[in-house]
Amino acid sequence: MARIQDPVTLCITSGKGGVGKTSLAINLAFALAQKDQHVLVVDGDLGLANVDVLLRLSVQTTIRDVLESGADPLESVIYLERNLGVLPASSGVPEMVTLGPEEQAQLGEILTSIARHFNYVLIDTAAGIGPSVLWFNNFVSHNIIVLSPDPASLTDGYALLKILSRDYNRNRFYLLLNLVSSEQEGRQTYEILQRVAKKFLNLDLQYLGAVPQANEVQEAVLKQVPFIQQAPQSKAGQAVFILADRIEMLKEKQD
Repeated sequence: MARIQDPVTLCITSGKGGVGKTSLAINLAFALAQKDQHVLVVDGDLGLANVDVLLRLSVQTTIRDVLESGADPLESVIYLERNLGVLPASSGVPEMVTLGPEEQAQLGEILTSIARHFNYVLIDTAAGIGPSVLWFNNFVSHNIIVLSPDPASLTDGYALLKILSRDYNRNRFYLLLNLVSSEQEGRQTYEILQRVAKKFLNLDLQYLGAVPQANEVQEAVLKQVPFIQQAPQSKAGQAVFILADRIEMLKEKQD
């Protein structure tokens, strides 16, 4: 398998659960793969994996197995398409959420080695501010914070931003609004958090885009298929394709 010199690594993360983060990560991966990019989705919810559930995957080997056995992580990747793979996590294993320094270093080596085979690596983290969430966000090149207009989502998103900027010196964040009624609501929600982050954290948050709430999304989740495959012409599907274009621009900035 060919090695790629400068893979783009991104965290798709959120302070609050229930904002559609995993579904967005999966659909963005499919959209990037349609642009002939080699894409890997890493299930970063190490103790409560759900990428495999949303895609109806039969998992044989997980990140936990790779850590414990030292096996080749590429052999654990499940390919959904020729250029789109998933590195699954384990479920119901609480100790995976609080990996120690040695295990974190080992995981970093594993992800670095596997990332070289892909143009884009999208890590779908758990929600919240747990140790694994913070570690993944510090590991990647780009941090994408998923929010909904729900006030609790904004409060928890701000807490995540605060910890990552204060304790990990992260200073560039991209906000992705989900479950919005309109692009206007997405922009307005971004501007609320942007003003607070600028005033209290001295951060300039970047607006990545917004995905509208749509029946097609929930139907696709229930059927365990990506909504950009089931309803590519829907407003939500079109929004994800636009997001994929913007993420490609992040690669240009990185280069």
